[in-house]
Amino acid sequence: MFIQKRSMITGEINEMELPITKEQFDDWQSGRLIQYAMPHLNDEQREFLMTGITPQEWSQQFGG
Repeated sequence: MFIQKRSMITGEINEMELPITKEQFDDWQSGRLIQYAMPHLNDEQREFLMTGITPQEWSQQFGG
C-alpha cells in the first residue's frame, strides 16, 4: 500500500510503500496496536506510519 504522511519533524509530505493491506491499516486505525496489526513491519516502517518521519529525517534529526 502506498502511504503519504506529513512528517512531524519537517511538516513535509513523505511517501512510502508499505507491505500492508487495507484491512491491517483499518485494524490499526480502529485502535489495535501497530505491532499486532502489522507485526511484519520493521521499526522504521512503523515509525513512518505513525509519525510520517522517514529514516533519513530521523537520522538527520537524531543522528545514527
